[in-house]
Amino acid sequence: MRLAAILTLMVLAFRVEAFPTKPVRIVVAYPAGGGIDVMARQLAGKLSGPWGQPVVVENKPGANTILAADAVAKAAPDGHTILFTTDATFSINPHLYAKLPYDAQRDFIPVTMLVLLQQMLVAHPSLPASTLSELISLAKQKPGSINYASYGSGSQPHLAGEMLKHKAGIDLVHVPYKGISLAVPAVIAGEVQLTFSGIATGMGPLKGGRIKAIAIGGKSRSPLLPQVPTFAELGYPEVETHAWFGLFLPAGSPGDAVSRIHKDVKQILDEPEFRQKQLVERGYEPMGSSPEEFASYIRSDSESRSRAVKISGAKAE
Repeated sequence: MRLAAILTLMVLAFRVEAFPTKPVRIVVAYPAGGGIDVMARQLAGKLSGPWGQPVVVENKPGANTILAADAVAKAAPDGHTILFTTDATFSINPHLYAKLPYDAQRDFIPVTMLVLLQQMLVAHPSLPASTLSELISLAKQKPGSINYASYGSGSQPHLAGEMLKHKAGIDLVHVPYKGISLAVPAVIAGEVQLTFSGIATGMGPLKGGRIKAIAIGGKSRSPLLPQVPTFAELGYPEVETHAWFGLFLPAGSPGDAVSRIHKDVKQILDEPEFRQKQLVERGYEPMGSSPEEFASYIRSDSESRSRAVKISGAKAE
């Protein structure tokens, strides 16, 4: 009996280590050069050695991550094509688009959430409000006179801004830009007064005094910005500013591939130097969640974002 159990474990261990058997493709749903692309290339470089196979990154931006997701959904379900995307694909798009070319729930296997990141509400220094209560008071005194930038209808900044308007009972004017890289520069230039920014993007302008931070998302303050209060502690926990990066495989991919990818990626996330230098110091909260934990989180996150989309009135552009 004991020998049979040992042999079974040996077979399972061999099956896990058998993946991959050919080059692996990581399809990134965003253009080259951004934070998610940089992380994908770092992972690819670290995984190619232990996997004994080339790991290549393919950028497939467009249609709010739909092009990349559709390509992976239709790829061979053998574990060798991985989707690297954000919460937009699974938590927001299903509520934003009347029809998608794939089923976000049925056509993918969540492998792991890599990182969670919170955005902060930032303002041009000239705005006569430096706290959330001052901002709300000013907006009530002068309804429609304060505007905020997002990178499109249904984007995280748009949903957060509209939820803040809804919960605080204020009128802010939404100004959509055509890309994530344009919103913070628009505030710096004084084109708009507010936007939501990730820590990595906003830290430089913040330290240089070109913007000021009002509040940040999350359950606790960022260790990089301990002076910036959270929306939750200020009485607005419904204002969710978070985003996340995650890995997915096509539905039907073998369990040994799912397990191997999760195990090896989590090991990278847990490397002390990588964790500190590449993640924590850039404002990312390392996760490495199991496939089951990730799937559960997505269900909850999708429900929350569904409410935000309805309140915002966002429509796919």
